[in-house]
Amino acid sequence: MVRFRKDLRPTLGAFAMSSGDSTFAVPRRGLLSRPCVPSTVELAGLAKYPFLQEASAFIRAEHVTLEELLSEPAYARARTIGRARVVESLEKGPDTKRVAIAPADQLSQLLAYPVARILVSALEDTYLTRRFALREAIAAESLLEQDSDDLVLHIAAQLAMDLRREDRGFRIHFSDFLRFTSTMRDTPWKLINQPVERGYVRLRREKALRVMRNAIQRHIEQGLPLPVNDDILAAFKADLEHIRRLLEAKKATFKAEDIGKVSITRFPPCMYNLLAQIQNHENVPHMGRFAIVAFLHHIGLGNEEIYRVFGDVPDFAADVTRYQIEHITGTSSPTEYTPPECSTMKSYGICPGPDRICLTIKHPLSYYRIKGRERRARGESASTAT
Repeated sequence: MVRFRKDLRPTLGAFAMSSGDSTFAVPRRGLLSRPCVPSTVELAGLAKYPFLQEASAFIRAEHVTLEELLSEPAYARARTIGRARVVESLEKGPDTKRVAIAPADQLSQLLAYPVARILVSALEDTYLTRRFALREAIAAESLLEQDSDDLVLHIAAQLAMDLRREDRGFRIHFSDFLRFTSTMRDTPWKLINQPVERGYVRLRREKALRVMRNAIQRHIEQGLPLPVNDDILAAFKADLEHIRRLLEAKKATFKAEDIGKVSITRFPPCMYNLLAQIQNHENVPHMGRFAIVAFLHHIGLGNEEIYRVFGDVPDFAADVTRYQIEHITGTSSPTEYTPPECSTMKSYGICPGPDRICLTIKHPLSYYRIKGRERRARGESASTAT
């Protein structure tokens, strides 16, 4: 059994929700006792949507400690499911079944969520965090398709989303619509193409759930990673090593391909990572797209060459992409934007981790210039190291 040092003993509540929670100091009661638990969502619902506030309240009422969750045989099933969810986030296959019938299975499904958050937090990898949040959000969207409108509205309220019931669908305030569809560039998702009345966008149920998926993903992603101590790392050592190997193998498939006259071998890790994700059809966040466009422009690529890089990204919209490229490069705007500094890249979670050159510079363009000088010193001509 894992023994936490008293001064490093963490609480499970911090891993059960995006925000911290109180310490579980009182003795445990029965696994399914329910005092002081909000009755809005039952255990079956919490098992499906473990990111809800009531999920943390339920765990708090059960007095399940983090030490118990990590070590006791009674929670082995929860640990197995939690590990499987993290592994699934790195794979393309279908999710394992998340609808549990027996109360004991429902509890395991619920507790698997903080286990998964612990594993993701311990690995501190931006790509894994984003993939985990996306996989959880897609699973929630699928489950909501079969659930009631009342539950949809309840979850939306916890996501700070102004969503209301409408005849044969929902309506959402236009500001929330814009906020949660900012990465969706297809023409059908443009605000100008939506029916808007008195500041609210009317949506069919399936479209409302698609917007909620984005909100859930953002909610989960913003809550990670959380700090973990050495005791947690020791308890999950084998699991973390297994997931880290899978993660490294997944990233190894992301090989950026040449895109013209620039040398990708001189790209800083952040830009190489962004380019590889785009070429592998991964959904790159808005700041990542802005950064790579500005970077490619400043190292010598023309607008048309940059445009071809984005031809296969998810939610690709040709007209929007062209407009944004021309705006960022100064073609259609008075400002020629430069890529964000390294500190900004880190704050947005785009920096995958520094290498030896990163530790000496403050801007991605400096990396490209330094790498160019190193290559010329080894015999590369100036014409090929622009």
